[in-house]
Amino acid sequence: MRFRHPDGSVVHLAYCTNVHPAETLDGVLAQLRDHCEPVRRRLGRDRLGIGLWLARDAAHALVTDPSALRGLRAELDRRGLEVVTLNGFPYEGFGAEEVKYRVYKPDWADPERLEHTTSLARVLAGLLPDDVTEGSVSTLPLAWRTAYDDARAEKARAALVTLAERLDALQELTGRSIRVGLEPEPGCVVETTRDAIAPLTAIGHDRIGICVDTCHLATSFEDPHTALDALTAAQVPIVKSQLSAALHAEHPRLPEVRDALAAFAEPRFLHQTRTTEPGRLHGTDDLDQALNGTALPDTSPWRAHFHVPLHAAPAAPLTSTLDVLQATLTRLVGGPHPLTRHLEVETYTWQALPPELRPRVRAQLTDGIAAELTLARELLTDLGLKELP
Repeated sequence: MRFRHPDGSVVHLAYCTNVHPAETLDGVLAQLRDHCEPVRRRLGRDRLGIGLWLARDAAHALVTDPSALRGLRAELDRRGLEVVTLNGFPYEGFGAEEVKYRVYKPDWADPERLEHTTSLARVLAGLLPDDVTEGSVSTLPLAWRTAYDDARAEKARAALVTLAERLDALQELTGRSIRVGLEPEPGCVVETTRDAIAPLTAIGHDRIGICVDTCHLATSFEDPHTALDALTAAQVPIVKSQLSAALHAEHPRLPEVRDALAAFAEPRFLHQTRTTEPGRLHGTDDLDQALNGTALPDTSPWRAHFHVPLHAAPAAPLTSTLDVLQATLTRLVGGPHPLTRHLEVETYTWQALPPELRPRVRAQLTDGIAAELTLARELLTDLGLKELP
């Protein structure tokens, strides 16, 4: 979906396909047929933006076989879909029964992360619509925080410098500008937008910037205006933003609140949980650790890294951080010029929701994704952007 900003530029809105992960190119083609095109039809749109997640095997197949890349581009066109952004965070296995810490491997100290991201950039340059010259790729925020020392930090910095040089060369070859954004996430080396400033300014290249995920921002209790002002002051490019909402518990000490939270503790994904005390952020790596121990103070609100559907906040006594998303979006695209032109709804946890909230058939998932995009569209038009055909 495309929107005209009051300054005349085009802002793109997509939804991320990691919600129905596929490891192979055949799987990607099937998800276009089974999920993406039905969402477009449900919205009544001639064209729908999707943020593709391409696992290692699918990306390798596309970058080594030009005919396969042309075939994917043709399939996107045939189904009324377009791609201007890729989710390059998960490497493989995102549909596994247990993902947890595996999603952070390989990290940016591992040469395979550089090679995979380079492949994604090359693929994206071949998938961009004819009238679009800029693409974006989101990636993990350097590494998970443990076992990350100065030597690994230098390897990661050198890899990102090399990536920037490759992206320069890619533009010279194709005329397409691809940028990559580190996506701060709780528990990682770069947990907050503030943490991103030093490593990104050390790289000092506008091809490498940040992806602002509004669920992660909220989970770490970052104020959107403070965070975005700091990025702007440091001249850190905001490559893209993922529109998502975290799980919020106002009174975690109450037994009924803890019971409600327990329904969201599940074995597939990490749900890092955070709370604040004056001047300090406390956290656990997962929601069950917060519920079953004493590591997390319970006198202040808790937020958990659980991407809840944008249009459907959990039932009381829980809620979501949709207000943080709205404040961030206002700052990103509500001003005289957009701070980013790539927006992506990223609720990948539909099948990890408590059983009574999960879609039971494909049509229910289609309805849910369409409802999320409808809400995002309304937020954008309320900010003065005009939807384009």
